[in-house]
Amino acid sequence: MNSKTLQREYQTIQEMITLACRKRHAMKSPELCPSCTELLAYVKARLDKCPYQEQKPTCARCPIHCYKMVMRENIRNVMRYSGPHMLRRHPLLAIRHLLAGWKSGRKVKT
Repeated sequence: MNSKTLQREYQTIQEMITLACRKRHAMKSPELCPSCTELLAYVKARLDKCPYQEQKPTCARCPIHCYKMVMRENIRNVMRYSGPHMLRRHPLLAIRHLLAGWKSGRKVKT
């Protein structure tokens, strides 16, 4: 991952997955469960192949939905749980993610 935008996006989603995994799968250790590890690897692969790279909008505003349906639903569930908790646990990442969503404004044209 070359771009700062993609690195920050990866760090944010990594923290979201970690929060969700610890709560839902009762993981006490710093490692993620196998399903969450697989999800994180999938997210990294998708970010690495993102055609927008530095101009990447948040996934909600992106015209290209590059996640498989199952993974997309998994990531939605993670975000649904982690989103509210991110402000308390990782406020800078959460605020930057919100600002990136507002900054991108409209959906990117293909």
